[in-house]
Amino acid sequence: MTSPQRVRFGYWTPIFGGWLRNVDDEHTPVSFAHIAEIARAAEEGGFDLTLIPELNLNDIKGVEAPSLDAWAVTAGLAAVTSKLELLAAVRPGFHNPFHTAKQAATIDEISGGRFTLNVVSAWWAEEAKQYDGLFSAHDDRYARTIEWVEVLRGLWTQTPFAYEGEYYRTEGTYLEPKPRVIPRLYAGGESEAGRTAITRFADAYLTHGGTLDELEVKVADMRRRRAEAGAEPFEAFGMAAYAIVRDTEEEAQAEIDRITDVRGGAAYGSYQDFVSKSKLDTPVDLKEYSVSNRGLRPNLVGTPDQVAERIVAFANVGVSTLLLQFSPHLPELQRFAAEVIPRVRRLEALRDA
Repeated sequence: MTSPQRVRFGYWTPIFGGWLRNVDDEHTPVSFAHIAEIARAAEEGGFDLTLIPELNLNDIKGVEAPSLDAWAVTAGLAAVTSKLELLAAVRPGFHNPFHTAKQAATIDEISGGRFTLNVVSAWWAEEAKQYDGLFSAHDDRYARTIEWVEVLRGLWTQTPFAYEGEYYRTEGTYLEPKPRVIPRLYAGGESEAGRTAITRFADAYLTHGGTLDELEVKVADMRRRRAEAGAEPFEAFGMAAYAIVRDTEEEAQAEIDRITDVRGGAAYGSYQDFVSKSKLDTPVDLKEYSVSNRGLRPNLVGTPDQVAERIVAFANVGVSTLLLQFSPHLPELQRFAAEVIPRVRRLEALRDA
């Protein structure tokens, strides 16, 4: 069995104003100034990376609510941070790979080699309709993604780059400067087509939140697929999670009750698209949908000691990267950095002694 890696702590950059569909004001303004403040606090607190999600519509607060552009935010963060890995989400149906390769190389230059990509094949039909994105059948989206990634990597490594595929073609394209570090590609998917494609093109695998048993099975499955494909092992397995850290279990449970008080309304408008278009391997009920990305399933909820112990348990089954959400984002991220990360490091040291 592979030895557990040191946990890398990441957080979702809140381009939507928060992660809760039942709470209108999470004291997380949709502004770059606040996002930059969070990033600086994360660097100071021991976080390793941030995921910048990409949606042109706000699926958390409703389509009429504000949502910042992921790539513009990423470029801004590249200029105001010095240590964080900047993991930007990208959907091939919304991005030409030739332009994306150029943008990525530029952000890599701004950041000094800290730029990586989360390749997402998309799930929201209404967003694609409003923003003229390509939204073909589920399995076709993954077939396109495979070619899209081949073009991206080709442009980063070959000069000139020629390609002849079903979706993309070029007789020879020059891209300079090349990235100083070829960006790592993360991807997540739960359908058979998704896992097959990800096994082929990704460097690291991401998943929505799940229980310890679910993640143990999922990690083992993806390791098996990778080995059977004759490819190098995945560099990382990452999981989304929503963290609630309180002084007592009772306080933590009271917070869960508050944020999962289902009221419905505009913020739940994307629910049917999410559950029908994603081909998830785990059902998501409406109450669980109150928190983004199945974030409560890992149960990172409780006292600092309880949360730290659960994180190490996930690490022991192969989850090496956490992508965390908080609300209100800034003070809860700071609480987590002060009270949980040091406890995890101590537990890792005892485990590895």
